[in-house]
Amino acid sequence: MNNRNELDELIRLAMELQSIAQNGLAYTRDAFDKERFERVREISAQIMAMKTELPLEKIKDVFCGEYGYQTPKLDTRAAVFQDGKILLVKEQGGWSLPGGWCDYNQSPASNTVKEAREEAGLDVVPVKVIAIQDRNKHNFPQYANPICKIFFQCDVQGGSFQENLETTESAFFSPDELPALNGDKNTLEQVKMCFDAASDPDWKTVFD
Repeated sequence: MNNRNELDELIRLAMELQSIAQNGLAYTRDAFDKERFERVREISAQIMAMKTELPLEKIKDVFCGEYGYQTPKLDTRAAVFQDGKILLVKEQGGWSLPGGWCDYNQSPASNTVKEAREEAGLDVVPVKVIAIQDRNKHNFPQYANPICKIFFQCDVQGGSFQENLETTESAFFSPDELPALNGDKNTLEQVKMCFDAASDPDWKTVFD
């Protein structure tokens, strides 16, 4: 096993330990079990810190800060096209499809509409689910918590871009002129997948 595979396996095991501990804390009523599950959480955070070189306290905040049965977070992305070009917005880290975490009071579709309005100033309507992906299988760096990314193809109904707290630019790009992407949020392969979906009327949703 090479070093990359060993690192991936250790991170996967740390994530599994964290999930077991969080689920145990959600259901146990035994004080001694709670102590044991808290310790398992601490060990999982220490493993992540050792193998990712991130500060332990930061990992604890993200990795050990949630309670209740652990399920994947949802991240939604809007693929908006105009004249064969795709919409991207610029923020710290590079360019990306408009999108973000799915808020607790939003469905995946309505969250996509909200994010497109907030980041690109556009009113959109989701018309196709392009893909549902396990983020850690496609994007880097890997996150401690499981995340599902949902890509929607959207039609534009109006609106215009205004610089805001999240994004500084918005533009449409053809496949051969894509700017530097924020691989944390979308990779070149994911953006190209959106182009393929937009050009295929019989596109079948890709899923992991």
